[in-house]
Amino acid sequence: MDFLLDIAEPGQSAAPHAGPVKRVVGIDLGTTYSLVAAMSTDGGPLCIPDAEGQCALPSVVHYAGQRQIVVGRAAQQLALSHPERTISSVKRLMGRGLQELQKDPTHATPPWPLQDGEGGMVCIDVADRLVSPVEVSAEILKVLKLRAEEALGGPLQGAVVTVPAYFDDAQRQATKDAARLAGLEVLRLVNEPTAAALAYGLDRFEGGADRQGLFAIYDLGGGTFDVSILRLEQGVFQVLATGGNSRLGGDDFDQRVLTEIVTLLGEEGLDGQRLQACRQLARNTKEALTTAEQVNMPLPLPDGTVWQQAMTRSRFETLIEDLVRSTGLVCRRALKDAGIRPEQLQGVVLVGGSTRVPAVRRYVAELFGREPLSDLDPDQVVALGAAHQADLLAGNKESELLLLDVTPLSLGLETMGELVEKVIPRNTPIPAARAQAFTTFKDGQSAMAIHVVQGERELVSQCRSLARFELRGIPPMVAGAARIRVTFRVDADGLLTVAAQEETTGVEQSVVVKPSYGLSDGQIEQMLREALTHGADDMRLRLLHEAKVEAERVLHALRAALQQDGDLLSTAERELVEASAGRLLESLLVEDHERINQQVSRLDKETTFFAQRRMDRGIKAAMQGRHVGDFA
Repeated sequence: MDFLLDIAEPGQSAAPHAGPVKRVVGIDLGTTYSLVAAMSTDGGPLCIPDAEGQCALPSVVHYAGQRQIVVGRAAQQLALSHPERTISSVKRLMGRGLQELQKDPTHATPPWPLQDGEGGMVCIDVADRLVSPVEVSAEILKVLKLRAEEALGGPLQGAVVTVPAYFDDAQRQATKDAARLAGLEVLRLVNEPTAAALAYGLDRFEGGADRQGLFAIYDLGGGTFDVSILRLEQGVFQVLATGGNSRLGGDDFDQRVLTEIVTLLGEEGLDGQRLQACRQLARNTKEALTTAEQVNMPLPLPDGTVWQQAMTRSRFETLIEDLVRSTGLVCRRALKDAGIRPEQLQGVVLVGGSTRVPAVRRYVAELFGREPLSDLDPDQVVALGAAHQADLLAGNKESELLLLDVTPLSLGLETMGELVEKVIPRNTPIPAARAQAFTTFKDGQSAMAIHVVQGERELVSQCRSLARFELRGIPPMVAGAARIRVTFRVDADGLLTVAAQEETTGVEQSVVVKPSYGLSDGQIEQMLREALTHGADDMRLRLLHEAKVEAERVLHALRAALQQDGDLLSTAERELVEASAGRLLESLLVEDHERINQQVSRLDKETTFFAQRRMDRGIKAAMQGRHVGDFA
């Protein structure tokens, strides 16, 4: 797979830009899976696969102690044996506090304890240390960054990272902090539905009179749901309205199936490993029912037997029906905010892995009165659109397309009586700047406390507190005489700056709103210093741990094969195989990943004849009693 690096011939200029092509990527930091994409040599975006050809990286991080960290599929496997050390679905914790989570009825209890972090954001107690969701997300981003740099042939010069449209300021800042901690320069945060629209817009509506229309982007991922209503007209994508639920997604489908499994088991108080095994079974069942009408749910029991029950697609759809239909309320509100009716839409685009569920697709068709579009892979479309946007922002090519996104939630100030005065209403196109005049409440008042909040409710206690600062130096006047002009500015990433100025004196105070749930600059700098200091050791430990995980997997598979088909070997052959396995076991005692990998390869070669015999036995068993014509 070839990616775009520098398409200029010697002595020529690369069109349409003059300089070398910058190495930039689009990243979809997802709840369940994360992806990275870049522009290919043919001008289109492609997701970058790992060494095994897999584009989707499971958003799972395992902490093994002594700074050993495993990310992705290997971490996913370790979740079954070490759930208390393996973190998944961390996106749902980004920018959130412990009390907020405890009050959330949709929050499922994780297998690891949560604590209040230093900056107000919840922290996870794992492997005898506290880690924030920002740090966990940074580990995922580091793997994607390394993958992209290997594919593109050098250090990255920027990335567009996507976020759910309904992420608030704290969640956006936490995402930006995670990228910074991973060593990425964030060109822009882009809303996931907008990125998906960009991917579809370039592919489907290129030129001519067709380059216009109203579209709904229905984005149901692993942990969040978004809907955006967009107008595409003469190359301008304008988001008219957006809505969503940052606490609804495929994880909630899994939770419903998990509850059903635990009920059928008739067991209470499952330990961490048993609960994790049930949780993985729930996810596998959900995914299998996407294509099958019925699946079996096998679960090994402590006594060595296997518990097994069947689940039908009909039962699964009954379990999740209220969750699916709850997305309709958000969609109808977004349509109302945009001032359009469903029949005015030219298309409905499906985004996110959870839209593969047949019940979701049927409901979307019913809700909007048309079959949704799913030409592009719903798992990849966000990353593809982000790669487009990164390429444009880096100046690698020109485009007539323009993105006009909106604020997902209203921004305002606390006024007397703990009321909220909205300065920038939700669905305002960004970048945006709005100002509003306020005055003093008491005679002789020389200072004013500015409390910035975000949300749609009328009371401060019902909204998210973003920042507080004071404007001092107001001339003593009678109440109501002073004029304080407060200006809100939202940049293209959806991040906020607030300034307050007393107009008669020109006294001014401003603050870049850094939500309490973000990391401080000092914390990030300290983490970056530690990453640089321990970088070589961390990589060595990571390679060692991954090698050990693979070795243990191979040994487990060999033991199972010997137990089932050991009669295929002579005494001498069995001794040869067991000696090879013994050498691999011995290599695990030495902290050398290269030696372990060599022994894994040697064991594989020395047991090839055994694998062939097992395959022959399986083929003979399958054909026994059947005629050759049965296979025609």
